[in-house]
Amino acid sequence: MSGQDLPLWRLNLLRAFYLLITVGLASSWGPSMLQHTDLWAQRRGELGAMLIGLAFFCIWGLRYPLQMLPLLIFELIWKTLWILVIAYPLWLGGAVTPGVEGSFYACLAGVVLTPLVLPWRYIAHHYFRKPAQPWRKPRA
Repeated sequence: MSGQDLPLWRLNLLRAFYLLITVGLASSWGPSMLQHTDLWAQRRGELGAMLIGLAFFCIWGLRYPLQMLPLLIFELIWKTLWILVIAYPLWLGGAVTPGVEGSFYACLAGVVLTPLVLPWRYIAHHYFRKPAQPWRKPRA
């Protein structure tokens, strides 16, 4: 299966999703990256920088939607892990704060929408069925 096998609407749907992630991350993290306190930088600076970096990679997804699919798979995995390993135990312990609740709904939206956008047959072919690249060069 190649990228030629995917209809244009599917590629444009991926592009729209990359754009949604870019705009969402830039609007939520961009202002704090430009105007922050020292305390914010110490506590959230790495996360902010990583997520703005992810937004820049998603811009490449507008041009190369299939080549940047690992970003969307990464989004699905980290959001699912956060819900299962962080939010759910906090909920069980009755320790959910308004900040955690907001993050939960944002992550839940990603966990629900991302699988609907991903071209699963393409992913299965290119990341699971296709032979792996060699670990070393064959001996001559």
